[in-house]
Amino acid sequence: MSIKIASAPCCWGVDDPKNPFLPHWKKVLHEASTAGYKGIELGPYGYIPLDIDTVSRELQSLNLNIIAGTIFDDLVEPSNLTNLLQQAENICQFITRLPMPAAEKSQKFPLPYLVIIDWGHPERDIKAGHSDTAPRLSEQHWQQMMTHIRAIASVANKYGVRSVIHPHAGGYIEFADEIEKLVTDISYDIAGLCLDTGHLYYSGMDPETWLRKYSDNIDYIHFKDIDSSLYQQIMQEEIKFFDACARGVMCPIGKGAIDYTALKACLEDIDYHGFITIEQERDPCNSDTSLRDVTESRLYLAQVGFNH
Repeated sequence: MSIKIASAPCCWGVDDPKNPFLPHWKKVLHEASTAGYKGIELGPYGYIPLDIDTVSRELQSLNLNIIAGTIFDDLVEPSNLTNLLQQAENICQFITRLPMPAAEKSQKFPLPYLVIIDWGHPERDIKAGHSDTAPRLSEQHWQQMMTHIRAIASVANKYGVRSVIHPHAGGYIEFADEIEKLVTDISYDIAGLCLDTGHLYYSGMDPETWLRKYSDNIDYIHFKDIDSSLYQQIMQEEIKFFDACARGVMCPIGKGAIDYTALKACLEDIDYHGFITIEQERDPCNSDTSLRDVTESRLYLAQVGFNH
């Protein structure tokens, strides 16, 4: 395998850019570099300032590269489309001018990626992980979302940026039936998949099974781990996804329920090449342990054969 391991600002609790308790973006970049990472995602739109000169200087001083930007927003509501397309334009224009690493050998698409995530629906968020009781979109609303995804991908394509769709706990693309429908409705020439081991597990799917099943559609992967005992407790409750993360359901890789030795063998079997980003969502008020945790996760993956 030709794989590089990267990090993401969500490991410092950065998911909502309006959260007043977020650590400064320079601290996040500095700690990612200190932990031994060479690549990092941009994080949610609005967190790292869209200032090419300032951000480029910071990245270069830390020997860091940007590997992806993210749209983390309501992909369903028609009135939000203008906002989504503006985000896509601004993110792609920005990330394509920042330092980025070369593609790994046999990687399907060059960097950077635009990670597309549906988010912002309280009625789904409270049912995160509960496929049996979570509401589903009507066919009309689902097709609206598909149309919006295609439009976002079209903007990204203008900049040579590959769009990857990330099924996410608490959004309207989460469960097995929705991933299957997504792959049917969005052709691979338009966008690929970014599968996330932690979100798959949280939402009732075995990560290895799904990585194998959609190996032809996967362009990019997120790794995380889940505290098994806490997860079992949370699944007995109605709790929003990020409230579960604030309680610590996501843990450093190697300390949770997911078998990364088996996943390494899986990725060898499916001949995956490219980038994998470590994530560990948390409350930003707990970001004082982020450096410790992202370091532990990287070192654990190295121990099981993911050479950085």
